[in-house]
Amino acid sequence: MTGRSLSSSPEGMQKAERALIRYSLTQKALADELEVTRQPIGKFFTGKPVDRNLFVQICDRLGLEWEEIVAEPEVNQDNNIEIDAIVQEVREKIKPLIQECCGTMRVLDMTQPIGLNDIYTSVNILEKITGQQRLGIDEFLQHCKSQDFDLFGLNRITAKRVPGLEAVEKYSKLMILGKPGAGKTTFLKYLAIQCIGGEFQAERVPIFVTLKNFAEAANKPGLLQHITEDAINPISSIQDVITYGKALVLLDGLDEVREEDSNRVLKEIRDFSDRFPKNQFVMTCRIAAKEYTFEKFTEVEVADFDDDQISNFANNWFKDKAVKPETFDKSLEENNRIKQLAASPLLLTLLCLAFEESGDFPANRSELYKEGLDALLKKWDAKRGIQREQVYKKLSVQRKEDLLSKIALTTFERGDYFFKQKVAEQYITEYIRNLPDANLDQEALQMDSEIVLKSIESQHGLLVERAKGIYSFSHLTFHEYFTARDFVLVKQSSEQALQNLVSHINEKSWREVFLLVVGMSPSADNLLLLIKDKIDEIIAIDNKLQRFMTWVNHKSIDFKFPYNLAAVRAFYFDHTCWRITSNNRIFSISKLDDNRNIELDHNFANDDKFALAHALDYQLKYTNADAFSRALEHTLALVRSLSRYTLEDSLSYQRAIALSETLTFSHKCALDLVRAHDLALVPELEETLQELQEQLPDPKSGEERFKHWWQTNGQTWTEKLQLVMIKHRNIGHDWQFTNKQKKLLKQYYDTNKLLVDCLNSDCYVSLNVRQQIEDTLLLPIAEIKQRQQ
Repeated sequence: MTGRSLSSSPEGMQKAERALIRYSLTQKALADELEVTRQPIGKFFTGKPVDRNLFVQICDRLGLEWEEIVAEPEVNQDNNIEIDAIVQEVREKIKPLIQECCGTMRVLDMTQPIGLNDIYTSVNILEKITGQQRLGIDEFLQHCKSQDFDLFGLNRITAKRVPGLEAVEKYSKLMILGKPGAGKTTFLKYLAIQCIGGEFQAERVPIFVTLKNFAEAANKPGLLQHITEDAINPISSIQDVITYGKALVLLDGLDEVREEDSNRVLKEIRDFSDRFPKNQFVMTCRIAAKEYTFEKFTEVEVADFDDDQISNFANNWFKDKAVKPETFDKSLEENNRIKQLAASPLLLTLLCLAFEESGDFPANRSELYKEGLDALLKKWDAKRGIQREQVYKKLSVQRKEDLLSKIALTTFERGDYFFKQKVAEQYITEYIRNLPDANLDQEALQMDSEIVLKSIESQHGLLVERAKGIYSFSHLTFHEYFTARDFVLVKQSSEQALQNLVSHINEKSWREVFLLVVGMSPSADNLLLLIKDKIDEIIAIDNKLQRFMTWVNHKSIDFKFPYNLAAVRAFYFDHTCWRITSNNRIFSISKLDDNRNIELDHNFANDDKFALAHALDYQLKYTNADAFSRALEHTLALVRSLSRYTLEDSLSYQRAIALSETLTFSHKCALDLVRAHDLALVPELEETLQELQEQLPDPKSGEERFKHWWQTNGQTWTEKLQLVMIKHRNIGHDWQFTNKQKKLLKQYYDTNKLLVDCLNSDCYVSLNVRQQIEDTLLLPIAEIKQRQQ
């Protein structure tokens, strides 16, 4: 059989004979109707080659699909030569069509298309479908833990990843599943461009079919007809390419086919792939979109982007633009919750668009998250003209958001980042039964809740199946966002709701929820004041902690430089608490350079131990006076460390050397301070420092001599140093906090840091409330009450 003729298969001949009888025709009568001799008709019914056009005409007259009648072609060397020539001819003709439909991409609010090769980032494939793992919740959490799974980065589950091109080479019939915006269509377009460019399967002809367009084509053609006559404009010989198994058939968007067209399209795909099995097939569909099985297709899943893919995408996006990719990468690293979203190519595109506008992410992250949710809930389908089936007519987009908010808050309060399918369906049932005209039949509600859950997963990708029957939000970021939304929009920031929220102030997992609630609130005044009162209660009844806070306040008042007093209080609080609670309390001798200068003069921006002070005042720096005080404190810290250890060990001897050097430095700082500011130190302080320095033997001059002196005079020498520091610099207090008090101070610090971050988050708060909070930050209760009178 040549490339221009077809012959009937044995099964096809039988179907043709039955059709001939059905239409009460003879072979002669059929030949007369078609105005041909009887000879080709006889060949048709005996399986001999017949001209292609006549073959199709005979099938049409008999009411048969010619593709169901045609025989698989026999291949010989001459045919191989002929089909190779046909493939090259068709490739040349189809190349501009493939480049036009697959060479660019444009999503969301892009102002113009972008070249696919300019932005494309290699796709990875999971050969095991995530949602098909059969694990219980406890097993799943253990499974995640064994793979260094970060509970607060749900998309970072480690699994074997295979490069996309490798998966296509491995499987002749591939079904690629993925969440909305996972890059399925982009990958198929990339396959087409690589193939037509000769970079991938150059011996094939790429055929790209948008299944939505095929399903809605006029006159409902078969898939082969759509390809050969409608989709390819038409190109002669494309049918030969398919018949001989030389096509790379790319079927995009099975989930986008309307419900009324679904069965027909599924049958067409099955029949087509069965009839022409030697072709390569790749089809895409959203996860959980359809209940179907293609027995001969291997199902795989598009993996979320990893860090390297995110970086590659950003490098491509910001190439030759004012914003540099390094700036984007740095900002992403500093914003873990935003970085979680970047694992989705669609949301990464949105992040790049937002960052490109201003060179930074919005300070109010809730606005960015809402834009991402709008993309998933509305824009992504709307901009491509896709109308999804409304599985539950009364569930508008806003009601879906309300439902997700209910699920989010309920599970978040319980710490259930993963929940069983039945639990999620129960939450949905409780919600939809209260909608107007809801069907209250329990069985109907149960069925509806299952359908709603699957539609939210497939249409929006906001809930995802992590293992068989185990769900979570697609990103912790969205779980937190919808939790915050419930407080603000569903419960409308009622007093009871805010009190409930503030009860979680000491829980680290709620930090982002607080930031989102203040960002989403029309006015954050009430919430911020409730937070402030709750923070002050943490250490209110501990007298020693209140004395400590009084000392912090006095030190800030004595600080004679024009800085924010709250920032100065934060510095003394930061510095003292860090020194007390740090495992590395002792000032390391490695901090001393060749000139014996201690690295004290640096900006808080470079020191994460003083984050609260930095958040309150970006300009606050160490001064010469403070360097002096810190050097004295380090001296005393070294002295105390010597009292806790025997001088027989080498570490204590190193501390003795450091003590001598640090005390020398303290005295030098005092003299520098006098010269820099034309000051005179209190004579007693200067004399005492000089005296203490002279009394302390040089450890380097004789270790045994120093040990003997310290054992005899160390305690008296230490008490004298401490007394002069407290008297003249109000430093050197040995607070000796208990473990319980240290824990309270840590809570007090962390919650104050959260409060300051809320104030700095671009939320709306009245000037009076902002000033009131800043003025009373880190003050003892007595001082706060006095200011409120």
